[in-house]
Amino acid sequence: MVLETQTDGRLRVLRLNRPERKNALSDELLKAIVVALREAAHDDDVRAVAVTGNGDAFCSGLDLSQGSASGVVREDTDRQARPDDDDPADHLSLLMRVECEKPVLAGVNGVAVGIGLSLAMNADIRIAAPSARFHPGYARVGTSPDGGLTWTLTHAVGYERTMRFLLEQRMVSAGEALALGLVGEVTETDGDFERRFIEYGQMLAGVAPIAARQTKRLVVRIDRPPHLAAHLNDEIDLALHGLASDDSKEAIRAMASHERPEFTGR
Repeated sequence: MVLETQTDGRLRVLRLNRPERKNALSDELLKAIVVALREAAHDDDVRAVAVTGNGDAFCSGLDLSQGSASGVVREDTDRQARPDDDDPADHLSLLMRVECEKPVLAGVNGVAVGIGLSLAMNADIRIAAPSARFHPGYARVGTSPDGGLTWTLTHAVGYERTMRFLLEQRMVSAGEALALGLVGEVTETDGDFERRFIEYGQMLAGVAPIAARQTKRLVVRIDRPPHLAAHLNDEIDLALHGLASDDSKEAIRAMASHERPEFTGR
């Protein structure tokens, strides 16, 4: 089971369950997350959703070892070969921020990289363990972000901090993530994380549902692109364009061989 789903009172808890792969997103896991989020969004007995990872990672990014071809990175860069633009796997931001009007909490218990970071940033609120680490990942392989990250990150930390974080390509600690605004809370110890994660999720689930729904609906509108779906499509198209470039191939080669890449702009 690549995704564990639990219901604790009014709280729906989703746990990415590929610890042997640092919870890297396979096609199966990505689809399971989408289905579980949608079910929670439309279940009247659920009043808040909490997402975390099993093991020592939140999500290390896309699992390229399985030739993953859906959601964020597809081997076929032809737009016609991709699923319909309404496919929720392409639009985690729309699903988590717009369709799901219930509070969504991300518990970042370890590394969050690439699409794993995008998943965390699509949540409304984030709590991190002290051992959590954050890396955008995309520029490192010669392309730009997707998964809604250009919107959610800018919404959270502002324009310049977003540009710095995405282009500096460095791992950020939990403490720095808190200072930047990537997360709103870091627990005192890793041992405190699980208790605090569930405790905060239960608090969110205890808020009057009309108040929570209306509050989220209004807050999400702030700085929301007027054509969010089109923006998300552009993210995917540009990410695929970058991955198909010679520079991306050079970035991946250099990363594997621990060499400095030589980019040509092609």
